[in-house]
Amino acid sequence: MRQIIPYAQIALSVLLIGAILLQQRGSSLGSSFGGSSSSYSSRRGMEKTLFIATIILSILFFVAAIAALITRQG
Repeated sequence: MRQIIPYAQIALSVLLIGAILLQQRGSSLGSSFGGSSSSYSSRRGMEKTLFIATIILSILFFVAAIAALITRQG
């Protein structure tokens, strides 16, 4: 078990980074320079699936990090 956890953490971190980078930004570059972005759109289709996958991957990464801490102490 101790030997699998680091590889699982590496795989989860790469997947998590990819999922975060694939998400579209809600605001464009113009809003960062003072432009107003008062439009709201709900997530649909692939964007919603990617959002949920990001949440699941982050939870799995957190669990793997806690498991790594527990196995080191034991």
